[in-house]
Amino acid sequence: MRNKLLERISNSKVKAQEITSDILLLDLGEVNAYLIGDPFADRKDFALVDAGFENSYDLIVAAVERRFGDDTKPNSIILTHGHFDNLGSAISLSEKWDIPVFVHQLELPYITGQKDYQMTDPNKSFPHNSLDINHRVSVLPADGSIPDMPGWKWIHTPGHTEGHICLFREMDRTLIAGDSVLIQEDEFPHDQITEDLMAARDSLLSLKALNPYIIAPSHGKPLRGREAAETLDNLINNIYKI
Repeated sequence: MRNKLLERISNSKVKAQEITSDILLLDLGEVNAYLIGDPFADRKDFALVDAGFENSYDLIVAAVERRFGDDTKPNSIILTHGHFDNLGSAISLSEKWDIPVFVHQLELPYITGQKDYQMTDPNKSFPHNSLDINHRVSVLPADGSIPDMPGWKWIHTPGHTEGHICLFREMDRTLIAGDSVLIQEDEFPHDQITEDLMAARDSLLSLKALNPYIIAPSHGKPLRGREAAETLDNLINNIYKI
């Protein structure tokens, strides 16, 4: 699955969409990443959330320079989880920029190859990047804060993976949902990749309690207002059928 996807998007160009004045969605072909930070601020403090595929490196570097200027770099990379379409270019980018990669404590052993991701269907295997990032990776602060992202907090949302997180900003109720909100507009079998559907449903209930106005997922288009609420309700009520 991974090789087929990489081959298909090898010649793609990044499509950028501004979600808010300080959130830029990068459509990297089958998966989204996000640049979080004000491009017009005096200080170019910003973060990259998720890092696409292994071959997303050039697309992300180009998008950063268009958004923030030549020779700029994010302060950090935040991973919602370590699947190959999110971890992808994180290592090469962190080396280029000399910046840390932050993950949830429970996701760390999967990223470093100490554990293997499971699939709902035990007869299928999951393509997995097993990389040595011990010199770059850091665990997110236990208090829910996110380095270099003031006003945001991370929320543990297990289900899709054990250490999956979402990012939430109370000020405008914006949720960067990773793969917790399974908007399947691509060819990924999300129902099979999600490890624990019961835990995933519980995580959706916790996200619904936040009453997000904007949901920015890893796959598919951003949702706003009533559409966001209805999508959460539909997933909660039908997660075992989807």
